[in-house]
Amino acid sequence: MLRTPTQVRDNIDAIAQRSPARLTLGVFALIILGFTLLLLLPQARPGNQSTPFLTALFTATSATCVTGLTVVDTATYWSGFGHVVIAFSMQIGALGVMTLASLLGLMVSRRIGLTQRILTANETKSRLGEVGGLLRTVVVTSAIAEFILALALLPSSLKISPSPLSAVGNSVFMAISIFNNGGFVIYDAGLTGFVGNWLFCVPVILGTMIGSLGFPVILNISRTWRNPRRWSLTSKITVTTSVTLFIIGAAGIFFLEFGNSSTFGKLALDEQFLASLFHSATPRSSGLSTLNIGNMHESTWFIMDILMFIGGGSGGTGGGIKVTTFAILFLAILSEARGDRDVEVFGKRVPVSILRLAISVTFVGAALVGFSTLAILQITDLPLSEVLFETISAFATTGLSTGITSGLPPTAQCILIALMYFGRVGTMTTAAALALRDRQRVIRMPEEHPMVG
Repeated sequence: MLRTPTQVRDNIDAIAQRSPARLTLGVFALIILGFTLLLLLPQARPGNQSTPFLTALFTATSATCVTGLTVVDTATYWSGFGHVVIAFSMQIGALGVMTLASLLGLMVSRRIGLTQRILTANETKSRLGEVGGLLRTVVVTSAIAEFILALALLPSSLKISPSPLSAVGNSVFMAISIFNNGGFVIYDAGLTGFVGNWLFCVPVILGTMIGSLGFPVILNISRTWRNPRRWSLTSKITVTTSVTLFIIGAAGIFFLEFGNSSTFGKLALDEQFLASLFHSATPRSSGLSTLNIGNMHESTWFIMDILMFIGGGSGGTGGGIKVTTFAILFLAILSEARGDRDVEVFGKRVPVSILRLAISVTFVGAALVGFSTLAILQITDLPLSEVLFETISAFATTGLSTGITSGLPPTAQCILIALMYFGRVGTMTTAAALALRDRQRVIRMPEEHPMVG
């Protein structure tokens, strides 16, 4: 029996209000499938060549989940049409499927419906009343940032592109990839030629860090930028933790790679400093690299593993468990060490429910990475350090790689596809989608303190 459009809309509304997370998962999967089909078209390859399904699926998932892991060379394997599809999928993946749906609804009906507000609030971790302002911030911030980035990258693109038109296209592609933390590179020689180029690297670092803050944080700061004391607790934690991780990461990478003849040994001191800053910013979100990651020390990989797993800000284009999650766990440990009863930061007390949420997010993320690493180790002969780096990169939607992605067997590549999908959608969104209902209990069991430690 065919259903009328009204019945279909009512069913979608019911699903959205009952479990917006499930609808988000389903719609996001459909979007990935749509871009996969576009990349399977002959026009997506030079000379109208055919594309293997797994290659198209992996690329579409990586682009839509703004990861950047690739099994083929982006610059040479795909045609101009293919590059447009990848750029468009990065843009949609960064804005969020539900955010895009709300934007379309706003343009058509001049208002945002309750269902769209619920879905967008779930996608962007915002309150329903803030969705309208958040969407305007998303559009304005993205457009301005990508335009400025494209202009900043244009001089560098002109030097290596075959024509001015190609340089403009490459700059726009890279601007989308950088701000949306997509991690795809359209230059034939990659970014290794820019390792000491401050005019190229500084915009990449700034664009990456701003994009990874999260749109709710950008919205809050844009409204209260004159008085940082009025920033929300989320904004204060996100900015403070992001800057701290950036500085610590840069210092760690600098000292660990200082004597490596395959990476920093070829660079002048100022170029080593720039490379340290660059590779401290990009692991937490964009996944771009001006050095061969495979030539770095395993100790440096470990630093990057930590940065990737933490990721960016909530409601932003970065992946990982999010900086707020990491900060809350760190503050909880600090409070316990001090003997404090409550977790406090910036004059506010963090509820126990938020701490439980942070623990759940971290555990689910670690479990996904752990099981995936174990599975790939079983089907390949690769060392643990390389496999762990790859799985964390996929889960955190970062896109950095030691160079093993394209050589992985199909089963391992499918595992990475699943990791990118669940990493982009979010560990808690996934958990909420799998939960049948919230358990409301009237009777509570008696309390007893088990031994810990």
